[in-house]
Amino acid sequence: MAEHGEEARVLPLPQAPDAIEMRHLRAFVAVAEELNFGRAASRLYLSQPALSRQIRGLERLIGCDLLNRSTHRVELTLAGESLLQKARDILTELDDAVSTTRSVGGELSSRAARLWQPVADQNAAHGEGEELAAAYEALLAKFDPPPEVQIRPVKAGGVPSLSLTPEKQGPGAVLYLHGGGYVMGSAYGYRPLAGALAAASDTTLLVPDYALAPESPFPAAVEDSVRAYLWLLDQGNEPDQVVIAGDSSGAGLALSVLVYIAKHDLPRPGSSLLLCPWVDLAYLLPQITPTDPQFLVHAKLMRRCVDLYLAGHSLDDPVINPLGHPEVLAALPRMLIQAGTGDHLLNQAQALAEQAQDQGVEAKLALYPVATHGFHLFWPFLPEAMKAVQEAGRFIRKTCT
Repeated sequence: MAEHGEEARVLPLPQAPDAIEMRHLRAFVAVAEELNFGRAASRLYLSQPALSRQIRGLERLIGCDLLNRSTHRVELTLAGESLLQKARDILTELDDAVSTTRSVGGELSSRAARLWQPVADQNAAHGEGEELAAAYEALLAKFDPPPEVQIRPVKAGGVPSLSLTPEKQGPGAVLYLHGGGYVMGSAYGYRPLAGALAAASDTTLLVPDYALAPESPFPAAVEDSVRAYLWLLDQGNEPDQVVIAGDSSGAGLALSVLVYIAKHDLPRPGSSLLLCPWVDLAYLLPQITPTDPQFLVHAKLMRRCVDLYLAGHSLDDPVINPLGHPEVLAALPRMLIQAGTGDHLLNQAQALAEQAQDQGVEAKLALYPVATHGFHLFWPFLPEAMKAVQEAGRFIRKTCT
């Protein structure tokens, strides 16, 4: 112990070499997770020689081997295993710091709002259904699906659909119901988001082109989705290894399908994944005015969509209005609900989670610091969206394996 008030001295640990850069750590983590230089290079959009140079450079700077390489396999050394989690933590902290800074600056949220604007403009101008649908497809077409995901058309119970299969295909499947207010959207347009979820979960996604209003009002979309679900079971998927998912109105449709399945005593899926859910078609909850004026017209669009979708059908139907009949939620599987903290539909996600929990359902609500409704669509540039997709992927894997 120190005497006469003298402070004890602690020897400082040696600092890491200044030449170590984040690119070295990202390269190492990618190779350590893939245990394959080719896949890691594709993931980082690098050539294999460039990736190999970064790994060799990191090993020289640290002073030991991190990987054992042979012509047939790549393995972590003990030193590599020691570094891996610490490197992951460093990269996560950096990404979170950058994400927070960008969110505060508003740059990325503004970009998302600008992408929504043509759809809003069509609605403000009272555009016809075809014009609105075209504007929405143009928004979806701003991005590409991950290149490692294979996409093929299928007939799922007679419903035209797309099947998206990742390179690392695990067991189970996801029935993904796209958003678009029941009047817009398509399986083709949703290839980027569905592909990202397939890659994040190592699970095949089936995206049906369910019937849209006004040509095919309720219950056509529900019936098409149920046929696609039963087709997945006919392909050999066990019900408890199937996830029913969707975003915005697609999440509302997913909830309707879950209630329909329970009502008709069909095999229950393993879980449900609801992204920015729009589930209050009966307007039972207080309507929140978006803080961003660019989204004001979306409330008008949503009312138009509800009218076209229901075509006069009673809102007392629990398949349409489960929030008004919370007892029907008791028969549903566990669910993960994701929403943005600034989404004007946040109270719908909160109400659904609370009502489901009250009925004994294992329901988790995960919130992300985003002001944009449907923010998952912007995963190629919005860090919060990519994080949400990755967490959704882990949830899907847990159900399917």
